[in-house]
Amino acid sequence: MSDPIFQEVDEEVRREQLKKLWERHGHLAIAVAVLIVAGIGGWRGYDWWLSKKAAETGITFEAAAALSEEGKHAEAEAAFAKIAAEAPAGYRLLARFREAAELAGRDRKAAIEAYDTLAADSGLGRLFQDLAAVRAAYLLADTASYSEMLKRLEPLTAAGRPYRYAARELLAVSAWRTRDFDSVRRWSELILTDVQAPSSMRARVETLMALVPARGKG
Repeated sequence: MSDPIFQEVDEEVRREQLKKLWERHGHLAIAVAVLIVAGIGGWRGYDWWLSKKAAETGITFEAAAALSEEGKHAEAEAAFAKIAAEAPAGYRLLARFREAAELAGRDRKAAIEAYDTLAADSGLGRLFQDLAAVRAAYLLADTASYSEMLKRLEPLTAAGRPYRYAARELLAVSAWRTRDFDSVRRWSELILTDVQAPSSMRARVETLMALVPARGKG
């Protein structure tokens, strides 16, 4: 066991060292402590502001959606545009999609351009980019040529792409509309042979295939 006297000496030496460190660096320690406290306070303040902003935007978003349900599409479009310009990131994205959807009711070309802009925005991520591309294609389905639809949608049909089934069905329908029956079979078979394809889509494609002439007759 250590001698109590030596223990007291060690304690005294440590106290003297701490005193010298404090005299030399005490002001720095105080500054660091102040910065830590200020940082925590600032972050909590920012977090509170974000929560408040999100709550306010949620109310505004619901009001814009209500305008749409009431048939006030021009007002809803303006409201969603304002949210898209000013709201926190999550609501901005939702509002951009809703704004494009409202546009579709009165100006299909402008809506397609809005969806194309979303599809080209790499900051959204693949899921939302593909969703926008598919929505644009739906608006074009009854007017665009099969070659244009193929250019837009073929990349989305690859395995692993989130909206591959919708893209394949749209291409099958587009091919049928232009009487390209080989392409109808190609895209339909990709859906019908995929056990993960939605059952409702498989039923629609089976109906479409029933309208396709036998090979050599189309």
